[in-house]
Amino acid sequence: MKKLTAFLMSMLLVFSFAACSSTNPDNDSPATTPDTSIENDTNTTPNENETEPTDSTDTAKKNVLVVYYSATGSTERVAGYIADAADGDTFELIPADEYSSADLNYGDQSSRVVYEHEHPDERDIELVEDTVENWDDYDIIFIGYPIWWQIAAWPVDGFVKANDFTGKTVIPFCTSASSGLGDSGKLLEEMAGTGSWLEGQRFSSGASESIVKNWLDSLELD
Repeated sequence: MKKLTAFLMSMLLVFSFAACSSTNPDNDSPATTPDTSIENDTNTTPNENETEPTDSTDTAKKNVLVVYYSATGSTERVAGYIADAADGDTFELIPADEYSSADLNYGDQSSRVVYEHEHPDERDIELVEDTVENWDDYDIIFIGYPIWWQIAAWPVDGFVKANDFTGKTVIPFCTSASSGLGDSGKLLEEMAGTGSWLEGQRFSSGASESIVKNWLDSLELD
């Protein structure tokens, strides 16, 4: 009887030890899954200081084109100042039959420019190009020219007649030794028949870049 009791007690101890050892097989082992809580917080928690991206179309820059005819280089220089300050493109008007120095001598009564002045029908000057690529992309058009006999030098007429200025702001400017802008801008506006034309500005032949930039700033085009 004692042997049987001892046998039963020994068997009970064996089963109890086996049950305890099987409840947590990894109890003494290091964790096999790395702690990624810090990494996850960094990647998933939004930064409260970040701002939403803005829609660039809300402040879209106006596209500027400076069109000019220059007989002696003065208008070209002012056109360059305007384009640089306004971050615009330039488009030079070039007569198919270019004027020579002799042609431009208004002191010579037999010169080409004097003849054209006295014969208005001869002022229809053909241009190498009178239309601009991507014309519809431009919002603001500057048109520059020298003053001839109180009006815009007529090589610009062909460009004005060839283009539709609807929806565009047009700003004439001129260069001269002494004459003012006069009615040159208004006459071009009438010739165009479209566009919103501003009064414009006259510059001396030797106008500085700072003078031109100050004028642009006064327009507040942005």
